[in-house]
Amino acid sequence: MLPKRERPERNSASALAGVFAALGDDTRLRLVSRLCDEGPMSIKRLSTGSDMTRQAITKHLRVMEGAGLIRNKRKGRESCWELDRRRLRQIRRYLAAISRQWDEALGRLRKFVEE
Repeated sequence: MLPKRERPERNSASALAGVFAALGDDTRLRLVSRLCDEGPMSIKRLSTGSDMTRQAITKHLRVMEGAGLIRNKRKGRESCWELDRRRLRQIRRYLAAISRQWDEALGRLRKFVEE
């Protein structure tokens, strides 16, 4: 069993549920990917090359903002969207803890079967 400080807590899971729900949409995943690859971008840049309207993209960005994945910063008259790296690190740590739990459970099962 993982030490208490490494175990994902129920509150953490609840807090991160919105993140996983937001990432459950392929359009939002593509937007996150672009923001990862290209850095902060305006709606104009995010909509370039897309068949989606700026309003549709804004709707997706607002969902991700609500989940804490991205944030909006003003640059003059333009809004610039960027990833919240702290939130991504938090998600990565949570998934790593779950992975360790699965590895430990599978190890116990293997030991049980081999005995």
